[in-house]
Amino acid sequence: MLRFSIDETPFAGEGPKQYVARMSIEKAKEGFRIADGLAPVTLPVLAADTIVVADGEILGKPDSEQQGLAMLRLLSGSIHRVITAVTMLTEAGIETVSSDTEVAFRVLRESEINAYWASGEPADKAGGYAIQGLGSIFVSHIKGSYSGVVGLPLNETAGLLESVGIRCL
Repeated sequence: MLRFSIDETPFAGEGPKQYVARMSIEKAKEGFRIADGLAPVTLPVLAADTIVVADGEILGKPDSEQQGLAMLRLLSGSIHRVITAVTMLTEAGIETVSSDTEVAFRVLRESEINAYWASGEPADKAGGYAIQGLGSIFVSHIKGSYSGVVGLPLNETAGLLESVGIRCL
């Protein structure tokens, strides 16, 4: 299995959009480096990163059960943002686009929060939930890109692919 060695610590004073774009760019560069070490890379490299922003705080993947439960409690009954940046790295350079979506959670019962964590689904997800899975039952509405919340905004990604001559249809 290939391992990425990227420090995902936000820089001091770095805003959420700048942070997620930087992470996407770093992942594209790291993907290129790893792939190029296996065989010469001539195709574009595509990478993405997703974050959840609640009360101005960037929520990455929870480090522990305690942190995961705290994230779900923070999101309960509120609106948060999900920002996904997608980067295309080619021989011609790097291009990054992003998707910014508002997600509203209904008020969650403590028993739901605990049962959801126990399902194992939120442990490896930004913000501690997956809209494409069981976490969808918490979402009352979204304003923006569903696929961006999942982790790859398809409209924006299609535009990047088109820019290097790869047609989706």
